[in-house]
Amino acid sequence: MRGMGQTPAKIPRMTDGKPNFTGLWQTLGTADWDIRDHSAQAGPLFQLGALGATPAGEGIVENGEIPYTPAAAAKQKENFQNRMKLDPEVKCYMPGIPRANYMPFPFQIVQSQRDLAFAYEYASSNRVVNMGKFKEGAVDTWMGTSNGHWEGDTLVVDVTGLNGDSWYDRSGNFQTDGTHIVERFTLADADHINYEATIEDQSIYTRPWKISTVMYRRKEKNVQLHEFKCVEFAEELIYGDLKKKK
Repeated sequence: MRGMGQTPAKIPRMTDGKPNFTGLWQTLGTADWDIRDHSAQAGPLFQLGALGATPAGEGIVENGEIPYTPAAAAKQKENFQNRMKLDPEVKCYMPGIPRANYMPFPFQIVQSQRDLAFAYEYASSNRVVNMGKFKEGAVDTWMGTSNGHWEGDTLVVDVTGLNGDSWYDRSGNFQTDGTHIVERFTLADADHINYEATIEDQSIYTRPWKISTVMYRRKEKNVQLHEFKCVEFAEELIYGDLKKKK
């Protein structure tokens, strides 16, 4: 509750009074390594030394743990053991939702009087949030289908139609094509977005669970979204063993 004399933080607004999320944003922290609390540890390739190590970090999962079923918990551990072959990020696949929002790359939101577009630097991924009549996805995709609506000043985005191949982080936490995500974007002030995502999937989780973090507006002079088209960086990894042997 705000004290006497305090007023809500000023936030940018569209001409219709809705919050304006247009801008370049980035999430800080170490969630892309592991969305749970984690200690610093060596990476999978000793040749990279400290460059490939995992930094310590506080998790973004509410109450700390993902409520996996026993079989799904075993699958997560298997994913982690084989992460250099299985992690979609290693192969430059689109990161999916919610991972795209907290990778160590910026992303841009462009808001019109109706819909919103998200452009992510990693793998040139993108999505459009439909703010009109609810639309079902024609096919399952990496980034899913996003339908949005307003609850007061909060942008609520319902994400379905995910292809099930995305991970939440580099530690093997995963989803399926039945995963349903509801995101909530709220401007705390002009330069900070409070982000929450509620995740449910009865096939691998025993109950719905939530993540939350903060997105920061990038304000450096001439800041802009750059390209990170990483497919060419992963070609040798994915297709190298198909080369003809001499």
